[in-house]
Amino acid sequence: MAGRTLRFLSARDVVQALPMARAIGAMKSAFRQLSDGEAVAPTRVHIEAREPRGDALFMPSYMPAAGRMGLKIVTVYGGNAALGLPLIQAIVAVLDAATGTPVAILDGTSLTAIRTGAASGAATDLLARRDAAVVAIFGAGPQARTQLEAVCVVRGIHEARVCDPDAARAAAFAAEMATRLGIAVRAVRSAAEALAGADVVCTATTSSQPVFADAEVAPGTHVNAIGSYKPHVREVPEETVRRALVVVDHRPAALAEAGDLLIPMQKGLITEAHIHAELGEILAGRKAGRQAPGQVTLFKSVGVAVQDLAAACEALANAERRGLGVELQL
Repeated sequence: MAGRTLRFLSARDVVQALPMARAIGAMKSAFRQLSDGEAVAPTRVHIEAREPRGDALFMPSYMPAAGRMGLKIVTVYGGNAALGLPLIQAIVAVLDAATGTPVAILDGTSLTAIRTGAASGAATDLLARRDAAVVAIFGAGPQARTQLEAVCVVRGIHEARVCDPDAARAAAFAAEMATRLGIAVRAVRSAAEALAGADVVCTATTSSQPVFADAEVAPGTHVNAIGSYKPHVREVPEETVRRALVVVDHRPAALAEAGDLLIPMQKGLITEAHIHAELGEILAGRKAGRQAPGQVTLFKSVGVAVQDLAAACEALANAERRGLGVELQL
């Protein structure tokens, strides 16, 4: 029997092997394949831990064109900060779809942050106004960082504002991202201050209630809402959802988990028909994107497993070319 090895990519390896521009391209391909029925992503399994409270999500996927299957295990524990641990932790396993042989294990924490940012980058590229230049970021964690990075890849952004209940964390975010991206980034104290003149809004929080008021959202704004992934949790006001052109990552996932959409549906304010399209349908040319400069657009993402597999495949290909990671004997 031939020796079997797999490649392990640490968080540092993943960051080096998966630059944001390449990740955005991988997300566009993954969303198109998913909407075309060329990829498989069953609804994820969700287990809630009780004491201490936390969530574990098990996310399988299959992309025949890539010849790969994948499984991400991701946990979200709100009390981790007090322990000096990340809020979100994950690993991603990649298998050869022809033989079932494991080929790689990747740090999923860094990969999740990059692919989630990249999904919003893809959505922003398709839905935001071409002249968008100012971004409002809600949240100041790792996900918020890749949201801003991705938007800056696809639009000529010159200013960003960050709003977070923790003023020190917001200030650290602003200082770090201004240096990394070479744009003006400032921490603000209120949602109204963040949204004044903003063209693109990204919500990457753990809030269970809307993080801004609908009246603060100007016509023509594009919103990426990625923080909520439970039916009873939301970041976006229902009034904003009602007047927005709503695009999702995957309809079945959105209808199972997206509180931003499910809560207005339960109140009878919108129906499933209010979901205009999946992002992949726009990429495939079957649905239109933004239809007027003054239109508010909303990309609601709960995250789907093909994103992880597509990002992992892209990272692995780059890692093999650059000799990144460590090969382990099975």
